[in-house]
Amino acid sequence: MSQALYRKWRPSQWDSVVGQEHVINTLRNAVAADRIVHALLFAGPRGTGKTTTARILAKAVNCLDEDLSKRPCDGCQCCQAINQGRFLDMIEIDAASNTSVDDVRDLRDKINFSPNQGRFKVYIIDEVHMLSTAAFNALLKTLEEPPAHAIFILATTEPHKIPATVHSRCQRHEFKRIAVSEIADLLTNLAAAEKITVSADALTFIARQATGSMRDGISLLDQLASTGEDIDLELAHKVLGTATNQAVRSVIEALIAGDAGKGLSDIHQALDAGSDSRQFARQVVDYLRNLLLIRMKNVSQVDATAEALALMREHADRFEVSNLLLVIQNFNQAATNTAAAWQPALPLEMAFVGSLDASNREEGVDITGGSENLGGGNDDSNSKIAAAKKEASVRKREEVGSRENREASGDIASEDHQSLQSLMSNWQQILNLVRRQNPNTYGLLNSCKTRVMRGNTLILGYASDVLKNQMTKKDNLLIVEKVLSQVLEKEVHIKCIISTAQRSAIPDEVDNEGMVASALRDLGGEIVDVQ
Repeated sequence: MSQALYRKWRPSQWDSVVGQEHVINTLRNAVAADRIVHALLFAGPRGTGKTTTARILAKAVNCLDEDLSKRPCDGCQCCQAINQGRFLDMIEIDAASNTSVDDVRDLRDKINFSPNQGRFKVYIIDEVHMLSTAAFNALLKTLEEPPAHAIFILATTEPHKIPATVHSRCQRHEFKRIAVSEIADLLTNLAAAEKITVSADALTFIARQATGSMRDGISLLDQLASTGEDIDLELAHKVLGTATNQAVRSVIEALIAGDAGKGLSDIHQALDAGSDSRQFARQVVDYLRNLLLIRMKNVSQVDATAEALALMREHADRFEVSNLLLVIQNFNQAATNTAAAWQPALPLEMAFVGSLDASNREEGVDITGGSENLGGGNDDSNSKIAAAKKEASVRKREEVGSRENREASGDIASEDHQSLQSLMSNWQQILNLVRRQNPNTYGLLNSCKTRVMRGNTLILGYASDVLKNQMTKKDNLLIVEKVLSQVLEKEVHIKCIISTAQRSAIPDEVDNEGMVASALRDLGGEIVDVQ
């Protein structure tokens, strides 16, 4: 039976551990100074080297090399025994299958026996958070006062589940997710050594799919190598059940265009081609995250080719930050939704349709593509009904826009000038304070199209029902009203409306710092008469 690549390539020396230099340097220096503590906690995501580092540390403390800085030497009797799995003084315990108090009591009874071969007995307890409360209590006394020859190394992916009493008796080391570039570099060397033919694009894709886990990256490469074919990007997508980048881009473009029919069709084509629904949702989230990074002036964090980056910039420009956050939330929910397993496409469909109103598309676009005759009437009657509905909708928007424009222009002289000036002069401070409390609320507040003060009421105008409804949620209103009352030094209430007012250009004869300019620039007003 052949050995899995992740086991064959498991590091046996400090220098072989990738991406955890901060932990390795600390432990290596502690070994060189002969200052290893009796209990250590290794915490971090799966596949990042926790158990591997624990084994190397077990070798180091039992190594027979006289030069402490060279331990582990990998050549002495103890090092060889650990490498070959026959070292009796390194005891690995899987807490997931040994969770009871009796298991820990058995460990506690045997720990007082002297080591058989080495200087220390090293107990490596993997997934230690799985121990029961009674088992933790039984372990506590041993951790507090262990025999001089015992070292405990506790490894976990969920350190928050470990009792504080246990936590406080351990020296904690945090393992981080490994960078895509570091995983790709190791996979390149591994592929060359194992004579696996794999393209650079496929290696980068595998590294991304590993999501920071070196073990997952090696396992994915091993899986692809088992096909017996040369590994390219197309094969990787096919075997791993992922969608191509083009499929993801097509869904985003349909979302931007407000084309529900095309978007749902693209999703179904990707799933029919073998993509896993949750994996596809993760890919969409990853793409949308890149758009968010671009919008937030953080392009250096986006790992993409120049051609792909140029397209991402175009897509990013079509979203407001607040809208983009809503879309990401929708697809992220689809990526973690397991309740709809009987209909895998449903979470994706719901995420897409729910995101249509949050995209920056023109108002009045028919997202249903409504060319089909779904009613019982003929085409002519349906056309007349559709035309009447459209005319009524346009007339309603014009009426609302006209009313807002009158509020924001002609009647502005009758407003409380002091409140208006205070609002405008402190608006940036208000935004900053809201952002500190909740970035999502800040995005919604900053996306308002018009702002009008009526006594103690701030009227916020939004371009769509989605933004308006999000802003009117209780949590968002409380945050903004609290900040407004703090800055303006009076109680302020918020009213949200649908706004169609357009910002007008400021004529040359109008003072840029005056109230008229503020009304034109910030409140959506327009000049109706000049005297």
